[in-house]
Amino acid sequence: MSVEPSPDLWDAHADWWQDEFTEGADVEYVEQIIPMAIEALQGARRILDVGTGEGQIARVAAAAGATVVGVDPTWKQIDVAQQRGSGPAYVQAPADQLPVADASFDAVLACLVFEHIDAVDEAIAEVARALEPGGRFVFFLNHPLIQTPNSGWIDDQILEPPEQYWRVGNYLDEAVTVEEVRKDVFIRFVHRPLSRYLNALADNGLTLHRMHEPAPPPGFLAGAPEYLEAASIPRLLLLECAKR
Repeated sequence: MSVEPSPDLWDAHADWWQDEFTEGADVEYVEQIIPMAIEALQGARRILDVGTGEGQIARVAAAAGATVVGVDPTWKQIDVAQQRGSGPAYVQAPADQLPVADASFDAVLACLVFEHIDAVDEAIAEVARALEPGGRFVFFLNHPLIQTPNSGWIDDQILEPPEQYWRVGNYLDEAVTVEEVRKDVFIRFVHRPLSRYLNALADNGLTLHRMHEPAPPPGFLAGAPEYLEAASIPRLLLLECAKR
């Protein structure tokens, strides 16, 4: 089933995200994403969380002692983030129009956000503008190889002997898809090759200094045994960048 892309999809399905990916509900966030984010942000004093959602990483960063501002375009996310409180301040705004002063943060986080942003160049330029010189950008993506449209795990039992492999779709083609992530829950994704992000970062003075492609965490594999054969294929990508 398909549905026309709509800017209102995140508003319509904010409760799906909140119920299934926050407050300890998602093992990948608990075992991998949040610990990696906090490690990469260690020592930061002023953090801007772009696409904060309901603020789960912002709250953990604030609890570690940082001053944190979370920005998200979806009012239903900001509303829940404010209800859950615990330190951060929250503002409703899109990533390409950040309502912050120049060079006002020493760290910016974007966690699994840019896959849903059309204005990628403008949003990365805004990240660079918000960072002070030497500030860091902690940039999580669903690994572009995984997110390529028509990619997926293939268990071919017709061949003799049978073969299992990960099929990659048209990786170099930028594409917008609307996926039914759960029954009647549709989310819009924008696929871009990794070079598209890296070049936009470089164009805005953000230098890559570390790249992580972690294997899926044990808790995820325990709950998805069908993925064990593909456990050496990364689902997550973390780019740690610094502003020149």
